[in-house]
Amino acid sequence: MQKITTFLWFNNQAREAAAFYCSLFKNSRIVTDTPMVVVFELEGQQFMALNGGPRFPFTEAISLYVDCETQEEVDTLWNKLTANGGAESMCGWCKDKYGLSWQIIPKTLIRLMNDPDKEKSQRVMEAMLQMRKIDIRKLEDAWRG
Repeated sequence: MQKITTFLWFNNQAREAAAFYCSLFKNSRIVTDTPMVVVFELEGQQFMALNGGPRFPFTEAISLYVDCETQEEVDTLWNKLTANGGAESMCGWCKDKYGLSWQIIPKTLIRLMNDPDKEKSQRVMEAMLQMRKIDIRKLEDAWRG
């Protein structure tokens, strides 16, 4: 087990949420499953999910950041996370049906925002601020001017 593990508090859907998250990522699995705690792994990163009751709901203070390679990956994750009660937010942020916040961010965004040409990076930032789901083509158009 890794030294530091993200611990997620759910009302009573820890098993359901863990199975849902495992369905989103290829290299994922449920490690242990008890009535109170589910340990699961997403792309090599372990998480613990607790059925702890409704006392502590998720807030945007914690989010899971996903580093995406392609627009297809962004679209697929975004659509699955926002379906069935999830919600879109701004700048690549969304919530899943359990209330957990995610950042679905293509590597292209970070690369273009870090361009040493400040005008180009500013145009990319301004384009991103208008988006909910990140659109790589629109970012690249903004970068080109």
